[in-house]
Amino acid sequence: MYTNLILLILASAHIWAARIELSDHDMHPHLPAVANPSDVDPAEGTSSYWIDNAQKTVQEKATRPLNQNTAKNVILFLGDGMSIPTITAARVYNGGEETQLSFEKFPYTALSKTYAVNRQVADSANTATAYLCGVKANYGTIGVGPEVTRYDCPAMTNTTNYAHSIAYYSQLQDKKTGIVTTARVTHASPAGVYAHTSNRDWESDSNVLNDDEDPEVCADIATQLLEGDTGKNVNVIFGGGRAKFLPNDVEDDEGHKGDRSDGVDLIKKWVSDRDSAQYVWNRDQLLALGDVQNVLGLFGHDHMDYNLDRDNTMDPSLAEMTEAAIKILSTGENGYFLFVEGARIDMAHHGAEARVALDETVEFAKAIQAAVDLTDEADTLIVVTSDHAHTMSYSGYASRHNDILEFGGTGSDGRVYTTLNYANGPGYKLNDADGSRHDITQDDYEATHYRFPAVAPLGSETHGGDDVAVFARGPYAHLFSGTIEQNVIPHLMSYASCVGEGYTACMDNQNKQKVHNYI
Repeated sequence: MYTNLILLILASAHIWAARIELSDHDMHPHLPAVANPSDVDPAEGTSSYWIDNAQKTVQEKATRPLNQNTAKNVILFLGDGMSIPTITAARVYNGGEETQLSFEKFPYTALSKTYAVNRQVADSANTATAYLCGVKANYGTIGVGPEVTRYDCPAMTNTTNYAHSIAYYSQLQDKKTGIVTTARVTHASPAGVYAHTSNRDWESDSNVLNDDEDPEVCADIATQLLEGDTGKNVNVIFGGGRAKFLPNDVEDDEGHKGDRSDGVDLIKKWVSDRDSAQYVWNRDQLLALGDVQNVLGLFGHDHMDYNLDRDNTMDPSLAEMTEAAIKILSTGENGYFLFVEGARIDMAHHGAEARVALDETVEFAKAIQAAVDLTDEADTLIVVTSDHAHTMSYSGYASRHNDILEFGGTGSDGRVYTTLNYANGPGYKLNDADGSRHDITQDDYEATHYRFPAVAPLGSETHGGDDVAVFARGPYAHLFSGTIEQNVIPHLMSYASCVGEGYTACMDNQNKQKVHNYI
């Protein structure tokens, strides 16, 4: 009996040893050895390089003074779907592992928790309510509190359920306000600036009618941009989505028909309702803007094109729209609040188009750099964040400076895998005819719109539930630290700029002055 037991133990040990050996092989696949790629700085091969680099960072952080000025201007940059792996991969895509995107140079960072009141993984509607209006909300709702559930028309008309954005409170302080996005300007994220709705999809009256609701009761988002308490006072609006503003029997400047059923041309109405107002629809018109106080720029029938597909002669870049918006808003004596969204990072991820998503992130970073160049850190708070993550992962043991859009290693089946992959989405591939894992090398993986591999099949890849990053520079940027609820973000911006109904830096300063006078 003891002999059999010993044999059983030895056999088990042999099996586990084999498993460990296989696991180790899987963890460290054989890759082309590139110890010192030619484009890597030779100095990196010395310890002194890294010590000097670290000491420089320590000195910069230790000597940076706190900026406790009142923020005259606030700019919130929102990279829709810009997960932390997206930032890292975009950095490598843009210049290499050792480089930084513009906003990564900001001195203060935090993590933001993105869940919805009723969902573990959020959408762009409830998150917009959080980072713009300061309230966590239900999935699919915008500018209303958690008392309102999706599709509840009566609840959204109850003004006590409204969650007002920082743009609204900035307007009450006579600040100018603006919206810049590469999505439709009525899409979920920009709508968070001005709309109050129980359904993010109610962008035009036709969308409301399609859900058997009355647009006279449940005002559509485009109408709220013209007539809502916040929307009617927004000075600059740049993005896509002409269809939501035009009747369905009217063609826009590029020959596309509108989407509205009420017969109202909201573009003409927007211009006629305002003094010093102008409408533009192409890049030349945007760049030729003169002395104007209110501008509506709609540069696409639907969302604006991806940068990699963009007609540079007709469609402005996100950076160009951002520059134009800042120049117009800067004419105000009391400062401004500007919301800028790199919207199509998210849409590329939904399509599992990692190349496009990374390129959109780089374009987003260019817009942020444009804002940095045009503003003064002494009086302008710039906050960069994301609404939610995506399921793209960054893995493997590729050599330094390996193409981020190619292969990270070789699986135990002898076939390569890409460095970037998705947990689900349209990039899922069935096994090849012989039953083995699909051979990616047979794909046109260098194509602009290549769909990167996914574990589970879905027509559209999902959001991720990860925390997202927050980057800040300017007055009171040091408050953006730690892990915070997403709805804290606008409260911190309001504190720094002395707007809103909550606690602000101006209250602190007044108290300090009272103490000083007493002493």
